[in-house]
Amino acid sequence: MGRHAFRIAILAASFASAIPASAAEDAMAVHQRLMVLDTHMDTPMNFGRPGWSIMDAHTFENDLSQIDHPRMVTGGLDGGFFAVFTQQGARTPAGYAAARDAALQRGLEIREMVARHGDTFELALRADDAARIAARGKRIVYIGIENSYPIGKDLTLLKTFYDLGVRMVGPIHFSNNDLGDSATDSKGAEFHGLSPLGKNFVAEANRLGMVLDASHASDEVFDQMVALSTTPVILSHSGASAVFRHPRNIDDARIRKLAQTGGVIQINAYSDYLIPIAPNPQRAAALRALGMKYGPYRDLAPTAFKSYMTERSVIETQYPARKAGIDDVMAHLLHTLKLAGPEHVGIGFDWDGGGGVTGMMDITGLPEITKRLMAAGYGEDDLAKIWGGNVLRLLRAAEAKAATQGSAGFLHP
Repeated sequence: MGRHAFRIAILAASFASAIPASAAEDAMAVHQRLMVLDTHMDTPMNFGRPGWSIMDAHTFENDLSQIDHPRMVTGGLDGGFFAVFTQQGARTPAGYAAARDAALQRGLEIREMVARHGDTFELALRADDAARIAARGKRIVYIGIENSYPIGKDLTLLKTFYDLGVRMVGPIHFSNNDLGDSATDSKGAEFHGLSPLGKNFVAEANRLGMVLDASHASDEVFDQMVALSTTPVILSHSGASAVFRHPRNIDDARIRKLAQTGGVIQINAYSDYLIPIAPNPQRAAALRALGMKYGPYRDLAPTAFKSYMTERSVIETQYPARKAGIDDVMAHLLHTLKLAGPEHVGIGFDWDGGGGVTGMMDITGLPEITKRLMAAGYGEDDLAKIWGGNVLRLLRAAEAKAATQGSAGFLHP
């Protein structure tokens, strides 16, 4: 961590310790008034879990989940972008077909959840839907894609996903694919940016009215996406390289460029991207063996899952994971706010996908972020932008550009 970033972290900690109870109560009141949206929630991976319902109260300690409706109420989370995430697989016709089907199934699971709990959740397709849904006392469900590997080489599938309800789309995940280079592929650059198909992908997303997400993309892909896109780009769950240098984070020059073009960086809460964490090979080996024994934990029936958690708790005791803390999240957040301003910074904590830090392992901890931002001098107007206004501005810009091209449509829920 650099000297400047260290000072920010110390400042964040000192603000937090100096907040009186009355200020915390005021912060909670402000938090409840805000439109609070998170731009990266992997919660749909839980929708198919045997015996699991988003309407029930869960805890991270009991089932490793971080979002459900009771916790949305407690944490003041109005909604956000629920991710259609697909692991990168073989770049073959069979691989593309399997990924396409899995992504369509995940998208349908999101819509089915909304239909099943229509008194509580509602699908949002336009920026203005958020305020309307919140006014009806419901939680807001936008859909985003993390990793566009499921489209393979067929860009017409973007329209299929648009019609399914997708309004934010990220081309790449941990590995390079046919659209461009990942920030984290061990093989290095394949295209030195976007592939020719990836450049057409950007144009098609613009035509449809989708917000383009450059999280997980290489720096060269980011540069080209910002240059080519006719609407502002988002980083839905990223961090600041000046605070911690990691391929998944972005440098100050690019943050400034993003802001200059109207874009937004959403700060994540994924420990490995917030602070340096030394490898823990014993823990990794134990968790790998546990996974081989039980298979994916989200597929387990309740009885088997209970046994899985019992054995996992032993591993957690023997080989505890080092986690970042809220101070570390605030270091990234305060740095980017100082650099880009509250018009270009937001929140995408990567819930149910690896996010969560000590003191904020699920969404019930969100009001603490508001409290600390207020202690750092940010007012309610600033917070309204950070917590939801900025991403809605980007969605509104994407809609407006698509409308001028006369080519986008949308499927009503």
